Amino acid sequence: MNSYVSHLECAYSGKRYDAGEIHTISEIGKPIIVKYDLQRISAEIPRSTIESSNEPGFWRYSPLLPVSSEQNRVKLGEVVTPIISLENSNSILGFDAKSVYVKDESRLPTGSFKARGLGMAVSMAKELGVSHLAIPTNGNAGSALAAYATRAGIECTVLCPDNTPEINVRETQMQGASTHLVNGLIGECGKIIADGTEEMDWFAVSTLKEPYRIEGKKTMGLELAEQMGWKLPDVIFYPTGGGTGIIGMWKGFQELIELGWIDDKLPRMIAVQSTGCAPIVRAWEAGEEFAEYWEDAETVSSGIRVPSALGDFLILDSVRSSGGYAISVTDDETLEMQRQIGLNEGLLLCPEGAATVAAYRNSVESGLVSTSESVVLFNTATGLKYPMPEVFSNIDKSNVEYSIFKTK
Repeated sequence: MNSYVSHLECAYSGKRYDAGEIHTISEIGKPIIVKYDLQRISAEIPRSTIESSNEPGFWRYSPLLPVSSEQNRVKLGEVVTPIISLENSNSILGFDAKSVYVKDESRLPTGSFKARGLGMAVSMAKELGVSHLAIPTNGNAGSALAAYATRAGIECTVLCPDNTPEINVRETQMQGASTHLVNGLIGECGKIIADGTEEMDWFAVSTLKEPYRIEGKKTMGLELAEQMGWKLPDVIFYPTGGGTGIIGMWKGFQELIELGWIDDKLPRMIAVQSTGCAPIVRAWEAGEEFAEYWEDAETVSSGIRVPSALGDFLILDSVRSSGGYAISVTDDETLEMQRQIGLNEGLLLCPEGAATVAAYRNSVESGLVSTSESVVLFNTATGLKYPMPEVFSNIDKSNVEYSIFKTK
């Protein structure tokens, strides 16, 4: 297999960079993105080739991915993640939604959508001969990097804020990463990695500080399009921290249009944040191109606790270009929605996924979205990775009181 990558370029200035070389950020400090020879793909790869592919999960879209050699694809049993309708939405949301679905990314290796981006980044690191990877993480990215790097035989170091969910830290260490807790936020973890690059000779796979995590994340959009018969929903709600997912999906949709695989009716992209950390919402409301640093960031949705996103302008452009918006929800709303979805739908969403449901409900109530529109909500990880309420009911086996089983 040969890659269809034509070149790389700065996402802000458009300056070109050569493919096949190791890149971080551009000379003006902005993300570098991958560009493909879409005309050649269109001539050589019909859409039916993708539809008939036996490749597992996101690797079925390999013509639109940067890995040039099949032997460099690092695999851990990737799957196509399901789209699940909210059948009991009326009791949960307070209104009857016609077409609202959850795309459940928890079914991926390591239990989160991070498998897409880090699986791609590690595969490209293997292809480019990188021997040591490092990442700052609020949780799921660290475990995904640990798993894929270990699989590839690449050393990895992971730095986590010391309030990262404990299960994330432990699984990261268990899957082979040199794992460390830092008394600071994710940006401060990232600074330690950046400052230590020369001494440690590691390569940072921080969000948008290398070109390939976007390419893995865009497969959420490619997969969604194929699952829906190459017709996209009216609206997508996406939990947004560093924003690689929303940026990647929007990039993937543009590529599909240029290939002629979908029409130009694209979804409104809704960036969902927490009121405890909402730099993108604040910038969107103010009409700004970039987002200012969010002081004292704190939220139960640890995956979106990102005070400053390198790709802020790309997130905002995706939202605005699509006719979407940015919205924040409280932690109380998030936790209550997580509980209600579990009780009524049997889905154990992560807080970030529950935040999208709360944002959807609030959007309908405020008239931003209609109940007749088709909507996809992204659940980015399994709820098993986050703290849950304790069980307090105890039964004495020698003196069972059956009244405790009566719930009505």
